[in-house]
Amino acid sequence: MYKPEPLDLSGVQLPEGLNELMEKIAENVHENWAYQRAKEGWTYGEKRDDSAKTTPCMVAYDELSDEEKAYDRITAEQTLKTIIALGYSIEKK
Repeated sequence: MYKPEPLDLSGVQLPEGLNELMEKIAENVHENWAYQRAKEGWTYGEKRDDSAKTTPCMVAYDELSDEEKAYDRITAEQTLKTIIALGYSIEKK
């Protein structure tokens, strides 16, 4: 039986100044998700309907609810923390 075991990132602190990068990654996570859904035939709908392939999340990142943005931000934050935990550094050129 599969048991997920993600890295323990609870002790990893993101360096100052990565909030802008985190937000850009979160937006790109949403764009990739929406792009894939669109390729699968999903479109905007007021309610999620798997059989009709509609979802209210098929909108630009700016138009998402704070709750939906939080999901993408968690993914972005965990990605950045993983990079740091694996010994890499992040710097803007």
